[in-house]
Amino acid sequence: MAYRRILAVAMLGLAALLAWFDFSGLRPFRLGLDLRGGSHLVYEAETSSLPAADIKDAMSALREVIERRINAFGVAEPVIQIETVGLGADAAHRLIVELPGVTDLNEAIRLIDVTPVLEFKTERPDGPEKEAILAAYKEAETALTAGQPLPDNLLLQQDPEFIATSLTGRYLKRARVDFGQQSINPSISLEFDQTGGEIFAELTKANVNKRIGIYLDGRPLSAPVVKEEIKDGRAEITGQFTLTEARELVRNLNLGALPVAIKLVSTETVGATLGQEALARGVKAGIIGLAIVAAFMTLWYRFSGLIAVVSLAVYLVLVLAVFKLLPVTLTAAGIAGFILSLGIAVDANVLIFERLKEELRRREHLHEAIRNGFAHAWLPIRDSNLSSIISALILFWFGTSLIKGFALTLTIGIIISMFTAITVTRNLLLAVAPAHKTRLAHFLFSSGFRR
Repeated sequence: MAYRRILAVAMLGLAALLAWFDFSGLRPFRLGLDLRGGSHLVYEAETSSLPAADIKDAMSALREVIERRINAFGVAEPVIQIETVGLGADAAHRLIVELPGVTDLNEAIRLIDVTPVLEFKTERPDGPEKEAILAAYKEAETALTAGQPLPDNLLLQQDPEFIATSLTGRYLKRARVDFGQQSINPSISLEFDQTGGEIFAELTKANVNKRIGIYLDGRPLSAPVVKEEIKDGRAEITGQFTLTEARELVRNLNLGALPVAIKLVSTETVGATLGQEALARGVKAGIIGLAIVAAFMTLWYRFSGLIAVVSLAVYLVLVLAVFKLLPVTLTAAGIAGFILSLGIAVDANVLIFERLKEELRRREHLHEAIRNGFAHAWLPIRDSNLSSIISALILFWFGTSLIKGFALTLTIGIIISMFTAITVTRNLLLAVAPAHKTRLAHFLFSSGFRR
């Protein structure tokens, strides 16, 4: 009996320490865009020129580049996700960017659009295709001269002089500013990774005595003539750069040249005031729900219900501590999952107390009744919680970011609720219950309006 009381005091002391950690502001909760406010941007990637097998890798590289770029500007906790809309060749590949705390939409766009798109192109050979493109450009020039609208010709989107290759900024390892002996202007040296070096070696081998165009954001920077195959994976961009321009370009390239071009298709801004209002309502709903549950448990299950309320308080501070320590990004959906898990935690206590009431009718020894009640309640508690966890994991695996937040907080809440129901509630009951059943003990540990 003594060690049970010591254990109960230790658990309550730990809960008090965690409560201080949760509400002291020592480490703030991570809030999602809908609670904190910020910008939500949706970009569509231009993947039509990529082989279908390379799209997944290109989008992953794009996500890494954008994340590195945003982190360099000190934006806290950005959320960057890849989304595919549609099936097959007509599928649209999108990048979803959430920037909590950045409510200036122009600033949010600038953080991403400033990153350059680096491309390497080879000379387009003479032939019918090149002649058709040049004819389309000549037709467009004639229309502009006559004050007519541009003809709707897809050939105008192609470069008559160069053809795009698979070598882009996604393979860039590093860039630096160099000064040559033949020019007073700085040049930019590029070094590719292993894959990029192999592609660059193939391009230079196949285009000896031909030009390779170097484009940045669709603008030609340089078109050097290849003298021989370059096997070391290094290239040089020359042009009329000032030192400031060269340094800025190198900085942007090192932060990440985009592997594919992107186009902004959707924007949304959530104001900080709206986010705070949503957070306040979520907290209010949780407090009201907890108060109603606590009142019901105390009135119906008497002293056992009071122990359950204490156990729920321990559950509450444990869950919030886990949310802080992982950390979990809390959204409105995540708070809903947390509140739902609170109801599941109560459900476990209800099963335990109903089993306890049955055992009290059979046994005179109160501690034995409590142990048997918990033992009989464990299997249905385990099975019901496992089914809920499996459902939550399926939601997390297949759901969008909104659904994943709900599934994550629900899963964490269910796991901790099992611990508090079986461990905390059990030890508290055994610590305070008398050894033998008396009329008063039977009343306090029973339930309902009847003995």
